[in-house]
Amino acid sequence: MNSFERFCFNLLGMRMKARREQYSQLRNDLISARLKTPFEVYISTAVVSSIIVGLVAALGLGLVTWFLKIPNLIHYKGEVPATMLFLNQYGLLLGTIFAVVFSLLVFGGITYAIFIVYPSVEAGNRRRNIDASLPYAINYITSMSTAGITPAEIFRLLGDSPIYGESSVEARYIAREIDIFGRDLIDSLRIVSSSTPSHRMKEFLQGAMASISSGGNLTDYFRTKANQYALENRQTQKLFLDTLALISESYVTAMVAGTLFLIILQSIMSVIGGDSKPIFLYVVIYLMIPFGTMMFIIMISSMTPET
Repeated sequence: MNSFERFCFNLLGMRMKARREQYSQLRNDLISARLKTPFEVYISTAVVSSIIVGLVAALGLGLVTWFLKIPNLIHYKGEVPATMLFLNQYGLLLGTIFAVVFSLLVFGGITYAIFIVYPSVEAGNRRRNIDASLPYAINYITSMSTAGITPAEIFRLLGDSPIYGESSVEARYIAREIDIFGRDLIDSLRIVSSSTPSHRMKEFLQGAMASISSGGNLTDYFRTKANQYALENRQTQKLFLDTLALISESYVTAMVAGTLFLIILQSIMSVIGGDSKPIFLYVVIYLMIPFGTMMFIIMISSMTPET
């Protein structure tokens, strides 16, 4: 906790603590995202930061509106109500007040919304990373279990292996519950399974709990889940490659052949019509092609599985 967060907590911490029940989803997102900032500190920082950003934006926009006399640039044409004519005498003052209030609400609200949404976004990123690395992590767990290593030590070793990404982070939390808080393996698995953002990790940990509680063979369970997730991983990759092939064909059709056809057609029409400034041709070259390409890049990036 840095000095600014400490200041925000000292200012609003007790008030925010009394509202814990109103922010249950935010608290769950903070835990799932593995953010180390306590809820009271985080929400206090969000409120104070929103107020500061709103005040700074209000001051800046208010000064710009006042000194540039932006409200005086508005002119009425035709007949207007007498009330508007009366208010027009104070147009600069009223316009500045409106700009200040508007910027305070908008920029402050956007800042607060970013603070509220960020933990859920981070939890979603962790979920994708866990789902991508879990099949390989389970293969590692299966190998260690086959070698006769105890389950608690397996999760410690997995937590010390950063190559498995966020799956290693979840394993470190399991080891922390055992080593620091003195809980047994089943309680540790239950706590982490209830807070992990990945449904696949939750299912795996709950299955391990059931296998331990019933006295089943944990190695066989690990081997079964390794085969299951390996098959699902291959199917997911095959589906992604098929979708990527479809998108590539669509890109060639729409952004290569389609735009080339439009450019040739518009060029011929401009020559025939004697148009020296073909606006549509400029739109195709400088807007349609770059923005369309950017759209395809964003689409592919959002669909690409975590590596």
